[in-house]
Amino acid sequence: MIIYIHGFGGSGQGNKAKEFRNYFKSLNIGFIAPSLPYNPELAITTLDELIDSYKEDVYLIGSSLGGFYSIYLSQKKSVKKVVLINPSITPWDTLQRAKGLAPNFYDESTFAWCESHLEILKKYIVDKIDINKVFLLVQKGDELLDYTHAVGKLKNAKIVIEEGGNHAFEGIDRYFEDIRDFLN
Repeated sequence: MIIYIHGFGGSGQGNKAKEFRNYFKSLNIGFIAPSLPYNPELAITTLDELIDSYKEDVYLIGSSLGGFYSIYLSQKKSVKKVVLINPSITPWDTLQRAKGLAPNFYDESTFAWCESHLEILKKYIVDKIDINKVFLLVQKGDELLDYTHAVGKLKNAKIVIEEGGNHAFEGIDRYFEDIRDFLN
């Protein structure tokens, strides 16, 4: 089962989630993209229980904050591989600017993002990562995150670094086959 983990303020109905869903469904490959709570502890608990509910191997595709969650969850034995798309490596720092009322990009509502959420994120820091499980895709034009942080932390992983682009990772569909091959 492939689980797509969206980023901060995102949802399982975001553009990237929809593109991945359509691609994997067209190949009859099990795929889900849950909409997660904004509270990091609740999101991790939800994902942990979801992963444990499958009696098969699980593969994660995480974008931005979802990439941070994927790194943490990659420690689980049933998680065989993870694909990280412009992942946040230190979200307790990068999401400082979101404190206050943060946007939900699905329905344009807002939610309260506060210091306690940033502190919760620190509970999920992983120092030792099984690099053989990781495929990292970053674009240098990411306007929200410094791609060098991810490349530095995951330097021995399979990595694609592209010039230009943006935080959403322009043209991710160009890598669908590479992602599928990596997950197999």
